[in-house]
Amino acid sequence: MANTYRVLDKVHLQDEEEFVDILEDKRHCSDLRFAFRTFSPPPYKGAPACSSAELNQAVLESQYLRYVINEVALEMGSSVEEVRDEACGIMREMSQNLQLRFIRLMGFVVRKVFKRIFSAIYVNMERLQALQQATQECPVILMPNHRSYIDFLVVSYILFNYDIPVPVIAAGIPLAGMKIVGEMLRRSGAFFIRRAIGSDKLYWAVLSEYVRTIVRKGFAPLEFFVEGLRSRTLKSLPPKLGMMNMILEPFFKGEVYDVTLLPISISYERVLEESLLAHELLGFPKPRESTAGLLKASRVLQENYGCMHVNFGRPLSARRLCEGKINRCQYNLTPRDLPQKPNAEAQACGSWLAHMIVRLQEEGALTSPWSLMACVLLQVPTAALTEEGLLFHQLTERTLWLRKLALDFRAHLNWPEKVPDSDVMSSTVALHRSVVYRKAGRVYLTRNDELEQKHSIEEDMMRTAAALLMLASYRNQCLHVFVRPALLALAMSVTKSTRKDELLTCFCFLQEVFSNEFVFIPGQSSQDFEEACSLLHKCKAVHVGQWEVTDSDTEPEVLSFLQELLKPFIESYQLMFRFLCEERDCVFREKDFLSGVRTLATKLIVSGELHTYEALSSDMQKNVLSSLRRLGAITKITTSQNNEYKVNKSAVRRTGDMLAGRIPPQIVQAAPDARL
Repeated sequence: MANTYRVLDKVHLQDEEEFVDILEDKRHCSDLRFAFRTFSPPPYKGAPACSSAELNQAVLESQYLRYVINEVALEMGSSVEEVRDEACGIMREMSQNLQLRFIRLMGFVVRKVFKRIFSAIYVNMERLQALQQATQECPVILMPNHRSYIDFLVVSYILFNYDIPVPVIAAGIPLAGMKIVGEMLRRSGAFFIRRAIGSDKLYWAVLSEYVRTIVRKGFAPLEFFVEGLRSRTLKSLPPKLGMMNMILEPFFKGEVYDVTLLPISISYERVLEESLLAHELLGFPKPRESTAGLLKASRVLQENYGCMHVNFGRPLSARRLCEGKINRCQYNLTPRDLPQKPNAEAQACGSWLAHMIVRLQEEGALTSPWSLMACVLLQVPTAALTEEGLLFHQLTERTLWLRKLALDFRAHLNWPEKVPDSDVMSSTVALHRSVVYRKAGRVYLTRNDELEQKHSIEEDMMRTAAALLMLASYRNQCLHVFVRPALLALAMSVTKSTRKDELLTCFCFLQEVFSNEFVFIPGQSSQDFEEACSLLHKCKAVHVGQWEVTDSDTEPEVLSFLQELLKPFIESYQLMFRFLCEERDCVFREKDFLSGVRTLATKLIVSGELHTYEALSSDMQKNVLSSLRRLGAITKITTSQNNEYKVNKSAVRRTGDMLAGRIPPQIVQAAPDARL
């Protein structure tokens, strides 16, 4: 019988859904028999089935693409035949070639790998049944979060396992260049998209028509990552809107009755790429995707990565969600086959949906004991972790306190039932020995000696930085649970006020500054503020009145913990504001900013003036640029490869002063920031 797993929910009871370990019964039967099992998914009822070749032909012969080909030929002074040949070449490079025999082959390989590296893969079976029904009725869009290269493999594996149509998957073009593996992925349903499309009108036309045709014909469930990229910090990224607009357009134009959106939350107890991600954040070049690199990475097969949870969300109707948010009648005024950019209303609707999907992914994610432990460990001075160690019983006590707070904040925990807490803590530390280790009753930071010296930074400090960034990434997995109450706690500290209106103003300012670090649904700042008040009141950290929010003497450590949780972000942002204000020139290149900030942060860490290593993270450095650009404090003056910016030092200084509480925070009217 399959092993089951129940998740602790917000009221300390067993939650309403049961997770089943899909590897349990597979460990005792043949992998070959699994691969060649009967696969008979129910067909889509909305349109007749078609092959991959017929799908490609429908795209190339569409009136829309013919129109764009003629336009491009006229603009470029080329013949229609030449442009059409180019479009055919783009299609060959991009398109999937889904074949059942390759699905079986991938199923065989993936099953062997998963059984070796994961102790369990838990799936909520009830939602899978709802998904199977949805695939018969209307086009389905699968939208998982993206934390590892194996995300799309596990979704396809699960669907194949339970007779649900295997999806076609949007993947980055570098994967297509991997010998043998690239073709296997293509024939397993992957279609490949260039990362830098820019203003290539023909490529955009082929891609958008390809995606829309898949949706119109219900060819297969379409899977894409709404965040666009794999998150190197393991926290949610602001959504990209290009694919979202493409999959919604057939519904907006009335070409399909409805589209089903399905958020999927994939939670890893330990991520395969943990060390690679940390070194990328420290500026080390990302290894090129290649078959040789994949073979070299085969040592991961010798490691244990604990459990994975795949939480399929509730199928959502785009028709129902968009009701009252967009007037679809406007699409009757323009022929459907003519190119038409999404108007402001459609873009706002797509943006709202994309942000809501990310929020649902966060709500469906399961928080592990290790993620809570990482929160605790990062609030311990670095010197203590590297030299003295933290007493294991103190780590246990603090983590159990945080577990209670997380449950009060409506987190879903994957804390094992009927297992002593001390055993859970011990096994968790053992699993993550690449980051911390236990010795003589104390927990120490693991500093890897494998790092090659490539920069002028001290080797010892870089080893510490890599371990701390890995720790920060695991903390990031649960930040969504705490971020809204933490922003309110920070607002109370910054303003030194109890007035609700002043706290709300500061709360909105902080959301705007950190909107690249944390994902908030546009236009819902007031609801987020009220949620934060409610959660802090629930755990007795504050008293909430009609006009005021005041500290409570009952749980003073809650506010201090939440403020410390955001301290690395505050310190890192202030450091980068300082760097920009001290620079002599008002114009700078992005790569000079990144290297300059890293040099300054290194100097201050070594001297003891800066206590957070997260300022070394290239992702955080780029987030600061995006934040200041959105706030109007810097302006991008070129779109070339060497991006240049012009800084308004007084605006940067003012932002830093508001963040530090030296002047009253104000709600800033952000500049438009289309994320395509």
